[in-house]
Amino acid sequence: MRDLPLIALIALLGAAAAGLLGAVLLRLLRSRSVVVSLTVVAAVTVTAMFAGTLAVCKAMFLSPHDLTVVTMVVAMAALVSLATALILGRWVVARSNALTLAARTFGDGGSFAAPTGSSTAELDALGRELAATSAKLAASRERERALETSRRELVAWISHDLRTPLAGLRAMSEALEDGVVADPARYHRQMRTEVDRLNSMVGDLFELSRIHAGALALTPVRISAHDLIGEALAGADPLAREQGVRLVGDTAEALPLKVDAREMTRVLANLLVNAIRRTPADGTVAVGAELREDRVVLSVTDGCGGIPADDLPRVFDTGWRGTEARTPPGGAGLGLAIVRGIVEAHAGRADVRNVKGGCRFEVTLPAAPL
Repeated sequence: MRDLPLIALIALLGAAAAGLLGAVLLRLLRSRSVVVSLTVVAAVTVTAMFAGTLAVCKAMFLSPHDLTVVTMVVAMAALVSLATALILGRWVVARSNALTLAARTFGDGGSFAAPTGSSTAELDALGRELAATSAKLAASRERERALETSRRELVAWISHDLRTPLAGLRAMSEALEDGVVADPARYHRQMRTEVDRLNSMVGDLFELSRIHAGALALTPVRISAHDLIGEALAGADPLAREQGVRLVGDTAEALPLKVDAREMTRVLANLLVNAIRRTPADGTVAVGAELREDRVVLSVTDGCGGIPADDLPRVFDTGWRGTEARTPPGGAGLGLAIVRGIVEAHAGRADVRNVKGGCRFEVTLPAAPL
């Protein structure tokens, strides 16, 4: 029994020498293939066992025959270990190469499809992460294409809408300059109307650019939803009278909100103008407010007859104006995009859905604490 500590010490020293040599090799070959690393690890393991065994055998003064037998057994174990390490390394490398080839589709605008077949848990996890990233990139590319389409449509519509009043202003100014106008006052009123229209369009563009640039400065104040709706109804009443549309909003609940009153009044004003212009004469536009859990929902319901299902996801896109039959006589399709931008700046959400006889726009905002 007294020889066991000595044998253990001799075996430890022999194995430690082999392990130290293996560590140096692994450091030198750390940038090489995983096959090389696995082979080195297997070789170090076998060499450590081989060195410890030989050291013990020498210390025990085994006969040459017995020493040869032990050496042969350890050598065979070393060969099997190295072969196993090579096979495992080549399999891991093959799976890694397949994953690399599949990941190259990212740069070509394609989608990632994980290679089939069994693999290690780490490579499977990496494949799932790459698939999730591929899905996010695909969604991002789709959003980018939609935004680019909206930008092109916006430029086309703005160019058209600016050209029309400018051409009218030029014609009227030339007529006034030539003195061929029988009623100059009427021309002056019409020119003022066109200038106001241009000013409104430029103001919408400026507001939208602030929203997209994240430069919209909000000054939240505590205000009742009833008061907010009352101010918006008062501002939209002249247009409603002109269009022959009834406004309903006296029953809105007095729910507390903490919002920028000016910007939120603009939200409701844009929704009301949009609803009034699309509601036929003798129709009704209803404005309401209700509490859903911890959120306040402001709603504007019109009598437009509904929005096609294919257009519903695009209603709040920049420049969207619907079909020709639904296109209002003025504006460049920026009102609803401004609505969404202001609402999202208040940590809210803007939605639209069809209801009987028309559609319902909803603005969901956090309720102010009581």
